[in-house]
Amino acid sequence: MSSDVFFELRDVHAYYGESYIVQGVSMKVNKGEVLALLGRNGAGKTSTLRTIARADNPGMTRGEIWLEGQPVHAMKSWQASQAGIQLVPEDRRIIPGMTVEENLILSQVAPNKGWSLEQIYSHFPRLAERRQQEGVTLSGGEQQMLAVARALAREVKLLLLDEPYEGLAPVIVEEIEHIVQDIKKSGITTIIVEQNAVAALKMADRAVILDTGELAFEGSAAELLADAELRNRYLAI
Repeated sequence: MSSDVFFELRDVHAYYGESYIVQGVSMKVNKGEVLALLGRNGAGKTSTLRTIARADNPGMTRGEIWLEGQPVHAMKSWQASQAGIQLVPEDRRIIPGMTVEENLILSQVAPNKGWSLEQIYSHFPRLAERRQQEGVTLSGGEQQMLAVARALAREVKLLLLDEPYEGLAPVIVEEIEHIVQDIKKSGITTIIVEQNAVAALKMADRAVILDTGELAFEGSAAELLADAELRNRYLAI
């Protein structure tokens, strides 16, 4: 792994049972970058994020994953989390029966800790207002904020955001966009999967397009934003 590459996938293959989902994906991300990971439904985007986070499914059968020169491919999900890879899943997974603050505190029980509660509340004032409210009773946008904040409560070297705008009103999408911009300014390296490709590209430095589990494009976000024909071919937008 070269010294200037912060994160790298090398020829990664992964399966759900016998279904071949991630088909030889390779990509590199530099420190502090935001990478938009795009593609149509079923292209393998979420599966790639889950593979990076070392979730049990899909099962990785071949390839290498490196973070800051450290091999991630042999790790379990909890080890990858302790190494600094934090996944914010599409379904958010807020823990029922616990307040906003309890959800945040629970995420800091195991090492290594990230942002303090004070830092989180300064970046997420809505969560500060609702800190004693049960997490699952928040609005969809507020639950998304809590899911992101919970990831930031742990040490984050690589943040994986899976469909952060899914099902949210435009005004809330703007608020989440501002939060992602704050995360970028703080220097956290981020990979974002998002069906709203234009919104993702506007905040990303570079973009990767997956097509049926394979890499179809890799280049600058500005290049992809300017190329309507390429977007139409692979993203139908």
